[in-house]
Amino acid sequence: MSRLLAPNTILRQRYKIIDLIGQGGMGAVYLAEDLRLPGRCTAIKEIALDKVAMGDETLMQQAREQFQREASILAQLDHPSLPKVSDYFEDNGHDYLVMDYVPGDDLRVVLERTRAEGRFLNERDVLRWVDEIADALIYLHSLPQPVLHRDIKPSNIKLTPSGRIKLVDFGLVKLLALDDTATVTVIQGRGTVAYTPIEQYGGDTGHTDVRSDIYALGATIYHLLTGRQPADAKQRFLQAEALTPPRELNPAISRRVERAILWAMALHPTNRPPDVATFVAALHGRIAPPLHDPPLAPSSWRTLLAHQAPLAALAGATFLLALWLTALVAG
Repeated sequence: MSRLLAPNTILRQRYKIIDLIGQGGMGAVYLAEDLRLPGRCTAIKEIALDKVAMGDETLMQQAREQFQREASILAQLDHPSLPKVSDYFEDNGHDYLVMDYVPGDDLRVVLERTRAEGRFLNERDVLRWVDEIADALIYLHSLPQPVLHRDIKPSNIKLTPSGRIKLVDFGLVKLLALDDTATVTVIQGRGTVAYTPIEQYGGDTGHTDVRSDIYALGATIYHLLTGRQPADAKQRFLQAEALTPPRELNPAISRRVERAILWAMALHPTNRPPDVATFVAALHGRIAPPLHDPPLAPSSWRTLLAHQAPLAALAGATFLLALWLTALVAG
């Protein structure tokens, strides 16, 4: 991606860049003033389509068309816990998404501040935030063309000065096909490793669904309540005990919440809650989740390995290396 936009840069003769909000692998987000509506601030996301296309003009055009399709879908969303997308455009070869600017701190900052004070976030507060996030996800998942977020994590959740929760950053949104047999990925992304389910590794394989967002939400709650990122799915695939039970890190977590978190974070999608509403019901004790993440049946292992060949190859190579080192030491 090219260098960052300087303050006072004007895009499309309308949006005046004020400051950089954040920067990531797929682009940057800026705070900007809408010159047509004085006093209105927006967040403008610059999408690095060149990283998708890798210099291929045909791929660049396809990526741009997909981006425009995603932006059109996002502009139709209307939920109090989602920022409203109001515009999208191309300017000097770069692509931009304009959305409401959401003031306040993200939950990563809130968590870090709480940990610096030597305490944990209150479970009641976290569950109240989760209820608002879940309501937004239920809305997205229930659309005629369901939408997956695919990058739920504390830094993508804002706590506004009024106390409302906003789920931000649609850069990794995935639109599910109506027949659920295929998907349309607009800007391909793999999420953030600690919150990413195993079926999301290796890029867009067409096997993610609403349970992928449930895993990420469970991992986010784990982090908020324990102050520690959970072991990622790859670690857990190779070492089942890598995930420390939440109550071992924070005994104040209720048993029902711990069981619900571990249910949501089951490695195999079929072992997770079937939808967000069911997960929320488990968090609040309205239903009882399974006590343990059941072992994968042989057929399930074969299915998972077939879909995750690179990860399976890594596991096999690690095992062979361990055998070789053992033989070397023994010799």
